Amino acid sequence: MSSSPKQSAPAQVPGESVTFSNVTKAYGGKEVLHAFNLEIKAGEMVSLLGPSGCGKSTALRCLSGFESISEGSISIGKRSVVGIPPQKRGIGMVFQQYSLFPNMSVIENVAFGLKIKRTAKDERLEKARAMLDLVGLQGFADAYPSHLSGGQQQRVALARAIVVNPQVLLLDEPLSALDAKIRVQLRDEIRALQRKLGITAIFVTHDQEEALAISDRVAVMHDGDIEQIGVPKDLYLAPKTSFVADFVGQTNRLETAVIDGTHVDVCGTLVPLSNRQPPKALVRVFVRPENVMLEHGEDESRVAGTVMGTSFLGSIERTTVSVGPLTLVAQHDSGEQYSVGEHVGVSIRPQPVISESVEIPWVEHVVHPERS
Repeated sequence: MSSSPKQSAPAQVPGESVTFSNVTKAYGGKEVLHAFNLEIKAGEMVSLLGPSGCGKSTALRCLSGFESISEGSISIGKRSVVGIPPQKRGIGMVFQQYSLFPNMSVIENVAFGLKIKRTAKDERLEKARAMLDLVGLQGFADAYPSHLSGGQQQRVALARAIVVNPQVLLLDEPLSALDAKIRVQLRDEIRALQRKLGITAIFVTHDQEEALAISDRVAVMHDGDIEQIGVPKDLYLAPKTSFVADFVGQTNRLETAVIDGTHVDVCGTLVPLSNRQPPKALVRVFVRPENVMLEHGEDESRVAGTVMGTSFLGSIERTTVSVGPLTLVAQHDSGEQYSVGEHVGVSIRPQPVISESVEIPWVEHVVHPERS
């Protein structure tokens, strides 16, 4: 492998805004996207987050031009891209599978898009080397994909997508084939590079931590539409639907009764509702594990619980406790240790919770544990 003097990064075309307006996509009469609407600002990174089959990759493919839309419109900047071939939309793409040409060297892979655009050889090689420097692969220009690790191959794919100066960068689950530690490192590198170059980026993933860690905003998708879009902190702390509360992050799903339309009783604590419900209605609420508090021993101010199991997760630990017929998971500092079978006091931090109606007899399912 030969090395070369460090190149300056090629000038990058500023990112453009992206707009989906009432986009519908159907396959054989079955709608996968339902009047889908999304506006992404120029230079913004937005993640599409959701379970398999929710339509996130379909939205990406419609934007890229690999799928036609049934109804609606898609624009990049002020230009409609409906009917425009993929190669003329000003888009770069990075996929889960690296899709590198095995018989081409690294630099030839990176320069391939420029060759298709008929860029002069000296210019395309200069730009490709500069891009390899930018993604930390200086010295690998003459290597072949089979000589590289998975993380290095994905860096090559990223460099190849960016070197053609796309107005929009699409990343379709690009990290899911990598080991956990490399995945975290590369996601941070992608975010730093996106910010440095000012590219508009759309990142598709089913990994909640990934989406929350790197995005300006996250759009949580469900059944072909967006349930909620917002900054990561708002999605976690203030979910607007039960689906978002249940899908984003860890949560306890508990059934209880509404006290006065604005509060519920969860293990003896009055917890405010973020969505009003009829008094005495039976609801399911979603309580974050960090809002379940434990104390060693029994305490008259707390309900009695018994530790069922613990999971050590490095700086934090999750402890499962039974409170009567209820099972709760508490999250706390790993320095606070609880033993299986230990009797503990349990209380709930009164942070607002989202609720949904439950159609079952409340007498059998709602439990108000006695205080110890």
